[in-house]
Amino acid sequence: MGEVAALRQLVGQLCQSERWYLLDFEHGSVKDDYCRARTGYNSELLKIMEANQSPPRKRSRKDRNREKAPNSNSTEEMKQEIWSEFPGDLFETVIARLPVAAIFRFRTVCRNWHSMLGSDGFSRQYSEVPHRQTWFYTITHENANNNVAMYDPSLKKWHHPSVPLAPAKIVIPVASAGGLICLLDLSHRNFYICNPLIQSLKEIPRRSVQAWSRVAVGMVMNGGTSNEGYKVMWLGNDGNYEIYDSTKNMWSCPGTFPPSIKLPLALNFRSQPVAVGSMLYFMCAEPEGVLSYDVSTGIWRQYVIPLPLHLTDHTLAEFQGRVMLVGLLCKNAATCVCIWELQKMTLLWKEVDRMPNIWCLEFYGKHMKMTCLGNSGLLMLSLKAKRMNRLVTYNLMNKEWQKVPDCMFPCSRKKQWIACGTAFGPCPSALA
Repeated sequence: MGEVAALRQLVGQLCQSERWYLLDFEHGSVKDDYCRARTGYNSELLKIMEANQSPPRKRSRKDRNREKAPNSNSTEEMKQEIWSEFPGDLFETVIARLPVAAIFRFRTVCRNWHSMLGSDGFSRQYSEVPHRQTWFYTITHENANNNVAMYDPSLKKWHHPSVPLAPAKIVIPVASAGGLICLLDLSHRNFYICNPLIQSLKEIPRRSVQAWSRVAVGMVMNGGTSNEGYKVMWLGNDGNYEIYDSTKNMWSCPGTFPPSIKLPLALNFRSQPVAVGSMLYFMCAEPEGVLSYDVSTGIWRQYVIPLPLHLTDHTLAEFQGRVMLVGLLCKNAATCVCIWELQKMTLLWKEVDRMPNIWCLEFYGKHMKMTCLGNSGLLMLSLKAKRMNRLVTYNLMNKEWQKVPDCMFPCSRKKQWIACGTAFGPCPSALA
């Protein structure tokens, strides 16, 4: 046998040396009796040679790591002990300072973390942290199945939450305030208040006025947060209006329309009312101007303000307490989006910015239609023409234009067209 012969040859060479060596097979070493030096030797190899066995194969890294790894059961028990003793208020403090997108995914971890978003402690912690983000809540043209899409401008990403409504009901967003969105049910003529981040929904009691006509809807907060309540107001061309107070959970008509304002009104329903504090501003088509109502005092005012020339689609906006106007200027074959600010002294519109010319070249010679999906500090504009739909955002603070990526639902490559929408400040602690 080859292994045994090699071993005998090694022993013979040791015997011929002037020094005596002792083979210690038990400890796997060769002892030099003359100088007491020790040279390491593989005892496993000697044992294999004696037993006439093949050498062992090299173990895989996975097997070696499995031996080094601690017991998984003890690790899991240790983790459970640590998290069970973790203070709950510290959880709320950390989560309240996370980005809104992270909080949006946070509720899917477990039931305890989901219920934490509705706790009073988390609401208090979240209100103490400044949040100035703006999202957009939109409905696609395939709204028969409640196809909701929310856009996060900071990450340039679309989210697709589910609306807790029956599939037969078609709802559209008509107003927003304090992280809450007011939805209008077209099939049953009812109003709903929802928080899309935590998927909470509340149905407002039916209006006392049974006659129905197209209405403009506005929404304001009673205080700094939604916990202090909110008010929803609807106004029709015939001068009928009502206000819903969430603290009383009822509709009321605080007064009659002043005789100085001629009826019927010619409201621009394509323009959502804007809120500045307790004031609501409505766009009027005839006479051209703005109609305002103070929810706290119940005072109406009408301002006759001529619109800029060659203006087609237009809507009101708001920025830091100032009333703005966004419109589509069309002259000859050229089309451009412009921004105006209302001058309080002269009651005239002053142009402050317009879309870059290189972007406007795409609209040249086309019959464009514009819809403003948001009317706060950040605007989303839907620009449509035949076989074209462009979404852009405009930041009123830094006057920056940005293109919005296409909206596509998960597991689908089909581009979705936005039908309507509104801007809102995401707030997980807002309660309907």
